[in-house]
Amino acid sequence: MAGKAVDVRVPRDASEWRRRAREAVKDLATASPSRFAVLIFSSLILLFTALFSLPIAAADGRATPLADALFTAVSTICVTGLSTVDMATHWSPFGHVLIYVGVNVGAMGVLTLASILGLVISKRLGLRAKLIAAGDSNPLRAHGGPVNEDQTVRLGEVGQMLATVALSTLVIEGVLAILIYPTMLSSGVEPITALWEAPYYSAMAFTNTGFTPNAEGLDPFAQNYLFMTLLMAGVFLGSIGFPVIFALWRHRWHVRKWTLHAKLTIITTVALFVAGAAAFLLLEYDNPRTFGAMNAWDTTFQAFFLSAMTRSGGFSAIEVGDLSGSSLVVGSMLMFVGGGSASTAGGIKVTTLAILALAVWSEAKGRQSVTAFGRRIPSDVQRVALSVVAWGATICALSTIIISHITRAPVDQVLFDVISGFATVGLTTGLTERLPDSAVYVLAATMFMGRVGTVTLAAAVAATSRSQLYSLPVERPIVG
Repeated sequence: MAGKAVDVRVPRDASEWRRRAREAVKDLATASPSRFAVLIFSSLILLFTALFSLPIAAADGRATPLADALFTAVSTICVTGLSTVDMATHWSPFGHVLIYVGVNVGAMGVLTLASILGLVISKRLGLRAKLIAAGDSNPLRAHGGPVNEDQTVRLGEVGQMLATVALSTLVIEGVLAILIYPTMLSSGVEPITALWEAPYYSAMAFTNTGFTPNAEGLDPFAQNYLFMTLLMAGVFLGSIGFPVIFALWRHRWHVRKWTLHAKLTIITTVALFVAGAAAFLLLEYDNPRTFGAMNAWDTTFQAFFLSAMTRSGGFSAIEVGDLSGSSLVVGSMLMFVGGGSASTAGGIKVTTLAILALAVWSEAKGRQSVTAFGRRIPSDVQRVALSVVAWGATICALSTIIISHITRAPVDQVLFDVISGFATVGLTTGLTERLPDSAVYVLAATMFMGRVGTVTLAAAVAATSRSQLYSLPVERPIVG
């Protein structure tokens, strides 16, 4: 008996499915680059969590617990530097390679990384992706009206900007590693060992992470001022941000041609560096556990080193837990500010602080507008700066309350480690290694929100920006 014909649909070719998947990712990257950036970072964290959980990643050949693997992945991708395990001894050579790769990937930044991957996917940057990439490097990124062309990176230069990110990372880390290598030899490090540790330290300095490959940390180099200075130089270059590096590369020492963003970043960074060192010098010079046993030169140098590291560097030549309570407060303030926008540093960013300080100064002077270096800063940029501070403070406060409730630890220690995590600094009073798993997850979430950025998170939540075509009647509430 003749069988009945059956309509069997032949599955589409695999290339068709790949094409559809590629188009879907492309649409997501184009429609909402901020969400795409959050998705990228989340995916990277999940990937590295799985890799850190592998037995081959641990020195003892056993699988790392989920809480420790996740926390290390977040700390690595978010270039934080905090850890719940001994980073030098817990991980195998494979694990250290994962850390090295992870911090360099994470250092490129959320929106920059999203733009680069979007470029790879679509083979070209669309107009909206260019706007987002330019916005990440533009201090006036929230301005909805006309923007002075000299104040921003032009759309045609975005590709050059992205090339600068990759090239500057490669060149700066390479030069730092070459300079660090002989200084490590002078401190007694074996030549073969220094071949690996020099680029590792270089990467950890430029990415502002602060992990150390050796169990002794910076103790062998405590008196090696050249080595310590090179670390500070790497941290400074990483913390000023890629837009500033781009501006300095274009205009060299022609200060008048620098963008307003570059000027505010450099001035505020240097001012905080000097002010932080002066504060630590005054507060710790008679503390026998820190600077009290040092001579005047050592005390001054270590004060500047500590000031640089609390900005986002994460390296520590002294035990942070030995600092006085007043110094912990100063350190928390410096960490909360952090480094420059679109940089490897975290925090609310120095330009945010500068804009708020200029706004306060203008209000005190009774001026109608906020100006700096012959340029007017729009009111919406000031609102963004205020929002970033408010959201950052809220995140740190909630995290501190939750972790304090879980651990019952002293609030000053919890606050310091929470701000260190939020600002992706990596300094710790010793509390992080003792946290229970529940508190570890809270601190990991804090690090993620601090690195991705409050502005990016807000943009990721909002599907579209809606224009309001009407205005309501004005009424002034009493303030102050």
